[in-house]
Amino acid sequence: MHRENSASPAVRLRPGEAGHTTTSAGRPRIAALDVVRGFALCGILLANVQPIAATGAFIEPSGPGGSEAAWLGLLVEQRFFPIFSLLFGVGFSLLLDSAAARAARPRVVLLRRLLALLALGVAHFVLLWHGDILSTYAVIGLLVLLPSTWLPRLAVAALAPAFVAVSLLVGGDRFALIAGLFLLGSALVRYGVIDRLERSARVPATLGLVLAAAAAPVLWLQTRFDSADRGFGISLAGAGLLIAGVYVCALLVVLRTPLRPVLRAVFAPLGRMALTNYLSATVLVLAAGRALDGPPHTWPAPAVPLIAGVILAVQWAWSTLWLRRYRQGPLEWLWRWATWARRPPLRRE
Repeated sequence: MHRENSASPAVRLRPGEAGHTTTSAGRPRIAALDVVRGFALCGILLANVQPIAATGAFIEPSGPGGSEAAWLGLLVEQRFFPIFSLLFGVGFSLLLDSAAARAARPRVVLLRRLLALLALGVAHFVLLWHGDILSTYAVIGLLVLLPSTWLPRLAVAALAPAFVAVSLLVGGDRFALIAGLFLLGSALVRYGVIDRLERSARVPATLGLVLAAAAAPVLWLQTRFDSADRGFGISLAGAGLLIAGVYVCALLVVLRTPLRPVLRAVFAPLGRMALTNYLSATVLVLAAGRALDGPPHTWPAPAVPLIAGVILAVQWAWSTLWLRRYRQGPLEWLWRWATWARRPPLRRE
């Protein structure tokens, strides 16, 4: 069984910062997780605009050489879902700790949570977009993450890089990669790293520089391969992991500066309502796609960032206003209801 984690004062919301000081599960709120999740949500939407608008068809990742969308291949494609996958593993283990203190059978609580996510994901897949990731997360959670709770933390920490290595060796397999990142997120919680997430800027700064140096040659390799080559898939996945790490480290460093309130104001509302915003983005992108002429791959270069920017602005305003009156987003609330099998409070006191 996990130990009960309590966030150190360094990772709680600082005095004077807006928002709840605890999560809906009663744990001290880790502000950095909300910011990183919101940031990742922005990147995922940017990467998904064209695939969603293509009425469910997957779009082949484009090689960067000379394309108008070259920057998507270098900075966006497969750079953000690793962050989201890692955070899913973090959130899973944090919730298991909370459930262990509140329920006689905490793993049943997590089982209900994963089954509810699977139902949401299947509905999203069938009704809106065949690129849904929620059902994938739920299945991998059931097959890998939930069983890992019976393993010692050392085994979980060892399995995480093993899954990632397998993913890269077979050409960037997404399922193995997600499983590895889930386990890595869980291990970070079980070793107390998440508790110490914001204690120092030196560690993320150093790690970020190392990851950036490692990413440079991998990015160069990505530009040398044709998108149909196996090497392109491997380099794309490898660069995605490294760049995702750079992004997270950079955010953690900036959160230690006077720009912290700005990052929280911009990204935390999106991150706290990530499920609601992820699913509603599909509807909004489909509507925007119908308003534009031609298939998505023929759109002018500014179309994708413009669509993503407008949608994110709408979602930010909606999330900010909603969270002033309610504890969590509407779909987050329903998911929590299914998780705990009892209706939780929604309105703020």
